[in-house]
Order: sequence, then structure tokens, then C-alpha cells
Amino acid sequence: MIIPALDLIDGQVVRLHQGDYAKQRDYGADPLSRLQAYEREGAQLLHLVDLTGAKDPAKRQIPLLKTLLAGVRVPVQIGGGIRTEEDVAALLDAGAARVVVGSTAIKSPEEVKRWFARWGAERIVLALDVRIGADGKKRVAVSGWQEDSEQTIEDVIRGFASAGLRHVLCTDISKDGTLAGSNVALYQEICTAFPEIAFQASGGIGGLNDIAPLPATGVAGVIVGRALLDGKMTLPEAIACWQNA
Repeated sequence: MIIPALDLIDGQVVRLHQGDYAKQRDYGADPLSRLQAYEREGAQLLHLVDLTGAKDPAKRQIPLLKTLLAGVRVPVQIGGGIRTEEDVAALLDAGAARVVVGSTAIKSPEEVKRWFARWGAERIVLALDVRIGADGKKRVAVSGWQEDSEQTIEDVIRGFASAGLRHVLCTDISKDGTLAGSNVALYQEICTAFPEIAFQASGGIGGLNDIAPLPATGVAGVIVGRALLDGKMTLPEAIACWQNA
């Protein structure tokens, strides 16, 4: 499926270039109307990132998120600096269908496995952002992409198999926010290696030609953010492209 995405800073819809807060593009203070439009246009799942909360968990935009979640009927997954069990509980209590967990899954895997045990594998998505090295290894980056871990995406997925891992959002960092196309080979490789995982592809979608090759890789869906905000395609066009691929 096509998963429209909005990134939020202090109630504003924004996009960052490759995760850099200094390279921020603003798209207005109307996230609810955008989400409702995506719902009307056929979205079956929406993706939100609380960038304010990612930078400072004490400033997580819970009141705004509650308003947004109450204003749409389709499920919404939310990420952004999820560090504690309380963070997960707050977002699920606010109405999130799933919580997206990134760096904490790498830094504190046993803690995150306890979250799987408490809420179930359907409620948690691991966000694994990969930087592909000259040696071909797909190392997972952490801390807002400021550092690379020694773990590869394969290491992490195998490590969470015992917890029942089901959903993985995989981003090729080199593609994110660039509109330069998706890393099709990456998704073909990981979907073949882990057919039991529902992968969400993320990063680089700039037009319909970037969506067309993805269903054949085996991914369950693709996150589309800036391309929709910039009018590179409409959501109905993207959905039709996915379904007809």
C-alpha cells in the first residue's frame, strides 16, 4: 500500500533533508486537513513523525497527536524519539495503531523486546535506517543518523525474531528526502531474505516511476512524504500505480 507521511515540528508540517534539522522545508500548519484529505483519497494507513518529540521527549506533541488521530478513521503509526515504555504507552493511549521505534531498538534491544511482550508485535514497527558501506554491509544508523552502529539490518531482524517481529520500516539514508528514487535492490534483497517480515520502503520517492518497481520486490508498502507535499504526484495516482504494478 501507499503510506502518506507527515513530519511535524511544533504543529508545522515540515520535511528535513536527510534528517538535518538545519535543512528544513515548511509546508504549513494544517496537518489535520492534510491527513483528512489523504483519507478521502484512499489512504489505508498514515505515518506521522513527531520531530519535536524526537529532539526533546519532554516536548512530545501529545495534545496535537490526539487531535490528529481523533480526526481520521484510518490507522496511524507514529514515531519520533521513542525511548521509554512510557513513550509507547502515551502514543498508544493517544490512539496510535502502531508505534515506530528506531534507535532504542539498537541501543536497548532487551527493553524493546519487553514492549513486544506487553503490546504485541502488531503494535510496534522497527524503523531501521541503513547506510550501505563500501563493503556492501547495510549498517543501521542511530541517534538521528549521527552515528552508525556495528549491527547490520540482518543482525537486528534476526535478533528480534524471538520477539515475533513483524513490521520493519527500512530507509536507505542516502535516498531520504532527495526525490532521487528508491533503492529497489535493497528491498529485493531483504524481502527475499526475510519473507515473514512486512517491510515498509522509505526514502527517495520522487514520482510514479519510483513506486512502480517496488511491489515486485515484496515490500508491504511504501512511505511517501515529500513527493505528495511537493505535488510530484497525487495520492490516487500513487495508489493506482501501486495496484497496477
